[in-house]
Amino acid sequence: MDPLASAHAAALWAGLHVILLLVLSVLVTRQRRKHQVEIGDGGVPALTQAIRAFGNATEYVPTALAGLALLALVGALPLLIHAVGLTLFVGRVLHGFGLSRSIAATWPRAVGVLATWIAYVAMAASLLFYAFP
Repeated sequence: MDPLASAHAAALWAGLHVILLLVLSVLVTRQRRKHQVEIGDGGVPALTQAIRAFGNATEYVPTALAGLALLALVGALPLLIHAVGLTLFVGRVLHGFGLSRSIAATWPRAVGVLATWIAYVAMAASLLFYAFP
């Protein structure tokens, strides 16, 4: 196995998650400009949703990226890193999409949360496994 394969896998998912955060940030900016709100949500539901979609991603993604980087550092299999990264990415995209469209409990939000938690559990278990050589 290429010794950098794990790092390359982590880099892929880090890059995609950074792009996702940028897209969610742009959606907030678009709503701010559309409704002429400089700070806060101005009581505009669409802006509140965009802010929460971005905020929720910023609550989950950084920790997950740190976990993926640590998995790469300990030499976890690239397939494991790809599985966790993909699960997290799909979860975050679905959650962001669902929350951007509705404040109600929707299937994209529910599946997004579930996928995020599955990725977190798999990552935590893997990190603990690799912590004890």
